[in-house]
Amino acid sequence: MTELPHAATARPLLLVDDDATFLRVLARALGSRGFEVITASNFDEARALTRRHQPRYCVLDLKLGEDNGLRLIPELHTLVPDLRVLLLTGYASIATAVEAIKRGAHDYLAKPVDADAVVRALLDGDNDNEDSDPPDAPEQPLALRRLEWEHIQRVLTECDGNISETARRLGMHRRTLQRKLSKHPVRERPERDD
Repeated sequence: MTELPHAATARPLLLVDDDATFLRVLARALGSRGFEVITASNFDEARALTRRHQPRYCVLDLKLGEDNGLRLIPELHTLVPDLRVLLLTGYASIATAVEAIKRGAHDYLAKPVDADAVVRALLDGDNDNEDSDPPDAPEQPLALRRLEWEHIQRVLTECDGNISETARRLGMHRRTLQRKLSKHPVRERPERDD
């Protein structure tokens, strides 16, 4: 029996998120699009289900309670080397995207995200590896505040989320860094020129 690459029976998917409502809604939507969805809400469940079901795809949230989804990516790849991991986050930054790819994620999407975008990201390049073109540069340069946000996120990732070490490396007071981190991410491009 020959299996088609996109046959419904050939698409087991592990969905890992600690938001029960989001998990349920996205699982239902992906199930209706031909995936066999298995859900987990933490690292231990994700590891156990990966061992048991050997999924082909994984949609992983960046923030799982106090844990960082980036740390789970290499572990999942150890269990299933050809696993395609899509990282989702509500705190989009270029630094996080780069780190996710370095750790073995196939792609990265910012929340809110719809099921069709998830499917496109998971299946992109599934049959061919010729789509290795770098992403297009933005039409406008990033705003200075956005660049600062990206740099802080990169250093924070390098420090495994340690605020004190990140503040030391950035040469700023810990409280100043905490204040900057408590604000919502800065928009990538200004909406209007001032």
